[in-house]
Amino acid sequence: MTKTTLLKADGAKGASVELADGLFGAPVNTALIHQAAVRQLAGRRTGTADTQTRGEVAGGGRKPWRQKGTGRARQGSRRAPQWAGGGVVFGPHPRAYDQKMNAKMRRAALRGVLSAKAADGAVRVVEGFGLDEIGTRAFAERLTAWEAEGKVLVVLPARDHVVERSCRNLREVRVLLADSLNVIDLLEADTIVFTRDALTRAEEVYA
Repeated sequence: MTKTTLLKADGAKGASVELADGLFGAPVNTALIHQAAVRQLAGRRTGTADTQTRGEVAGGGRKPWRQKGTGRARQGSRRAPQWAGGGVVFGPHPRAYDQKMNAKMRRAALRGVLSAKAADGAVRVVEGFGLDEIGTRAFAERLTAWEAEGKVLVVLPARDHVVERSCRNLREVRVLLADSLNVIDLLEADTIVFTRDALTRAEEVYA
């Protein structure tokens, strides 16, 4: 079983914490992770792009010129695709970009990402934040003490108004609940900071 050090608010090292093999020791299937990431990004698309076909564009009821005798190509409507202001051929229309992926595969991909992050030493487990009031500078100092560098994902067991407000102005910090982890946010994070309670909650939900 993988172990890591429990960190205090000031960065001091405490006791060892065991990381469940079911969540941090799972096989890393890159193809499955890629599929889960593509699915999540596709699901974010609104699918509201729309163009008008020649049957939807206003006007064009009159034939531009007579069929024969002008020397020009025959035309039936000024709203045909080859005319400026005409309809669009094979343009986008509202659709859903959702991709299906069963829950077992999604969870396996999530466990694979967490396992890869743990193997890279990107997972931190902290005892708590020790914040009595909202303070961006104080929160940034704690991240420095924990050696949480780059893009940081802070995982909480439940909503915490003080923590969320404290890191709101830190551009590289994102806050998620332990039961709302997703592949994209985990992949984008350089460091993942769990509170001890959040780690327990994540193991209950995903392990």
